[in-house]
Amino acid sequence: MSADDISERYLKKAIAEINDLGHEIAQSAGSERVPVLGSGHPLADIMLLKHTPQTAEVHEGVAFFGRAGQAVLKSIQRLRVDPMAIYGTNCIKFEGASEEDTSSWLARELHVVQPKIVVVMGQDALSCLNAVRFPLATEVEDRLGEIQRLTPTIDALLTPDIDVSLDETRTKRDFWDAFKALGPWWAELPPY
Repeated sequence: MSADDISERYLKKAIAEINDLGHEIAQSAGSERVPVLGSGHPLADIMLLKHTPQTAEVHEGVAFFGRAGQAVLKSIQRLRVDPMAIYGTNCIKFEGASEEDTSSWLARELHVVQPKIVVVMGQDALSCLNAVRFPLATEVEDRLGEIQRLTPTIDALLTPDIDVSLDETRTKRDFWDAFKALGPWWAELPPY
């Protein structure tokens, strides 16, 4: 079996697992709430993590739809990061989800995607990530713009919350100052 065959099998498995997770979340949300599911490559090197979906995301049911998604896309293009290497999600999948479900679903997304880095956007997302008891994880500290070790195979980068950073020049700059650490990290990532 070739390396391409193995990669194809991993991708198919990840797609199936993400789809199963999305179905489970939708069932939990019920007919009265719209779940907001993760989006992007199911085996991405970079996982973007926000805490709560915004109105546009709830309307479409897709994480990073709208202003935050456009801002992140511009930022990753500026850093020369491949947009196909990104998966974005929210901690909160729908209003009223339990903390236990929230942690469980995020742990499953981390397990399926197996990112090399999680970009944690804001203090609430940081608390959510640290509440997930992922195997061999260490707590990510409140240090903006610094690459930290989450697990032996996953790094973490804390930035300000993108959703509250988009309205003022100073807060946009604060977000960018932290987020731009992703560029050198990406440049040093070994090719496949």
